[in-house]
Amino acid sequence: MSQHDLWALDPSYEPFAGERDLTHRDADWSGLSVLVIGLGVSGFAAADALLERGARVRVVSRDHSDVMAERAQILDVLGADVAFGAEHMDAAPEGTHLIVTSPGVAPSAPIMQDAMSRGIPVWGEVELAWRMRPREGGAPWLTITGTNGKTTAVTMLESMLKAQGLRAVAAGNVGMPLLEAVLHPQPYDVIAVELSSFQLHWSRTVSPYASCCLNVAPDHVDWHGSYEEYKRQKGRVYERTQVACVYNVDDPATEAMVEDAEVVDGCRAIGFTLGTPGPSMVGIVDDVLADRAFIAERRTSAAELAILSDLGPNASAPHYVADALAAAALARSYGVTLAAVRQGLVDYTPQPHRMASVAEVGGVRWVDDSKATNPPAAQASLQAFDPVVWIAGGLLKGAEVDDLVRANASRLRAAVLLGRDRGIIADALAAHAPQVPVAVIETSDADEAMREAVAAANAAAQRGDTVLLAPAAASLDMYASYGARGDAFADAVAALSGSGA
Repeated sequence: MSQHDLWALDPSYEPFAGERDLTHRDADWSGLSVLVIGLGVSGFAAADALLERGARVRVVSRDHSDVMAERAQILDVLGADVAFGAEHMDAAPEGTHLIVTSPGVAPSAPIMQDAMSRGIPVWGEVELAWRMRPREGGAPWLTITGTNGKTTAVTMLESMLKAQGLRAVAAGNVGMPLLEAVLHPQPYDVIAVELSSFQLHWSRTVSPYASCCLNVAPDHVDWHGSYEEYKRQKGRVYERTQVACVYNVDDPATEAMVEDAEVVDGCRAIGFTLGTPGPSMVGIVDDVLADRAFIAERRTSAAELAILSDLGPNASAPHYVADALAAAALARSYGVTLAAVRQGLVDYTPQPHRMASVAEVGGVRWVDDSKATNPPAAQASLQAFDPVVWIAGGLLKGAEVDDLVRANASRLRAAVLLGRDRGIIADALAAHAPQVPVAVIETSDADEAMREAVAAANAAAQRGDTVLLAPAAASLDMYASYGARGDAFADAVAALSGSGA
């Protein structure tokens, strides 16, 4: 069988490995010829760690910036070969033993097709981080993925672990780079790891202590090639899980992922639900977040994790409650006490641009959920408020919005649309919510567009309404990031409230 056939059947196949056991940081990495793709934070950390262990490292980056140039200078001093430009992204140099890639490089990219044809293994930075753990005593990983809610859940989990008195950190797709967390000179007791579908695609041997997929809906189909493949990659979060696979009872696809996963013998399936929990679940009983999974009497009773009011102003948002339950299940699987789970939720401060209350002006609440970059996220956000003046628009990336508009037509006071795909949302509103007044912002200037959108929303809102920025679309048509879009919204609201409007 050829190397190409082995790579296709088993991406962990490593023709270069020979007798080497490259499963821990103290293995023999010397002389290994590694191509690192990308010079972001994770690419720099990967190159640095490999150089420190004697590998021969070449780093290539399509993009170039002042920050990347500074990193390239440091790596050059350490002995790496660094090259910028698209011409370096087509094929790996002869003699390459391993590629470590940034998560954004798709499997269809020429350099990945070249690697597959030549039998060169490809790891993501998550896989490298796993293999850079010490041979013994490495911090366990509690991993979280999902189409929406990952960052909220993983930072809630971090808060619970810290409330237990553990040295813990949120890392991976949020917070600290995962390789930095693994190699930190003051070791962590446990790491809460957020994983994207891209990162999961390039992972091979990660074996989490506990894992969770919060939910799954069509997203990044262009990268993965199909929705089925996207779901398959999300499901990889459960592979090789040791103690608990946490799934969403209200999203059957996540339970199917657990059923399909190859896990360590004895690993439990733990559900979370916004309804009344059954045994081996966490859920809601009246206004109590309840545990029927990690108590001895789980077949006949439940234990109180927290009450809804502990979640603060976002307690009315179903997806926020679901994230709290998922985080609690992971924490409890690791032995965190009921009291620490509750304290972690009380102490928790929501991440920026996620259901963030910006201001209240004239009896109208202004909420920034710029992170709602796809229709399922916007749906979860819209469900938390009624009535709503909805600010939406941006890059839909081919996503359909008809179901989103149809499901929320009755709660919309008005809609204000901006961004490249504003017309698609306008058409959906005309078809499924013709009674809703719509203001379309035509300017392409980012700051001016948001000022006009806020002014139009203010004109439409009535006392008791919520003006909600939940774009259902990505931001890169007009803004550098969803954070920049949220900041523009907050600035425009501040100017509005300062004017006394």
